[in-house]
Amino acid sequence: MAILSEYEEEDQRPMESSSSTTTKPFNAEFDPSNPLGFVKNVFEFVSLESNLFRSESVIRDVTALARSVKEKVDAEERKRKEKELKEKEKEKEKEVKAKESVSASSPAVAVKEKPKKASEEGEKTTGDKEDGKSGPLAVPNIGNGLDHDTYSWTQTLQEVTVNVPVPPGTKSRFITCDIKKKGLKVGLKGQPPIIDGELFQSVKVDDCFWSLEDQKSISILLTKHNQMEWWKSLVKGGPEIDTQKVEPETSKLSDLDPETRSTVEKMMFDQRQKSMGLPSSDEVQKQDILKKFMAEHPEMDFSRAKLA
Repeated sequence: MAILSEYEEEDQRPMESSSSTTTKPFNAEFDPSNPLGFVKNVFEFVSLESNLFRSESVIRDVTALARSVKEKVDAEERKRKEKELKEKEKEKEKEVKAKESVSASSPAVAVKEKPKKASEEGEKTTGDKEDGKSGPLAVPNIGNGLDHDTYSWTQTLQEVTVNVPVPPGTKSRFITCDIKKKGLKVGLKGQPPIIDGELFQSVKVDDCFWSLEDQKSISILLTKHNQMEWWKSLVKGGPEIDTQKVEPETSKLSDLDPETRSTVEKMMFDQRQKSMGLPSSDEVQKQDILKKFMAEHPEMDFSRAKLA
């Protein structure tokens, strides 16, 4: 028995010595806020416990590995962004379909969409004029005005700009431009006027002017006297545009003072309501006041009261 125990002790000694030469454990913890610090600890541990970084080929392999991981991360990021973009597009499609279904279920809106379809096909008219007048209404050009054969005009709520082409090389001394409070006459000397008529509304003559652009067109700026209404035509008796299809720039509203902006937004709201056969903002306010009064006085008889 003594011999056996001595043998076992001798057998255990090399095992103890071998365990003393084992690699030290890696005890660094990963900190998400400092990933480079963790990578540095890993490389230092590997360099101390092995000869990995003594080989140039291994260093190249490590660099290639880092590049490969980066490409994989970039690919996953692209997939994520593409997925988010597709989800946003689907949401937009759902909103458009919802609006189309609402428009289809509303007779008033459906009637309004009919002339819009005609304009998309290149037709210039949008139906009969308002107030029972006969004749077509023209679709506004991109500047909320109208293009004629001999001139064109655009407008904002504050100004009207007229562009009259003339033969190239025309000198300013050959131009005739007479701007009055309610009239405009433009042309070349010795020739019939290109524009000669009563303006749709009055203008501030002192704030109006004209200029010759590149000796090939006359540019006329007319400052409206009433800056709360869209012009239907440049001169009375001329083709009129459908002001319900005017598209003012939203950014321009921010340039107005609060009171003017409120008035403009109210006017635009009333125009949309009128086109759909719905009550104006004043009528809606009256209805709300009457409804509130009825709710506060249930003891009174409102059977004959009219909400519209």
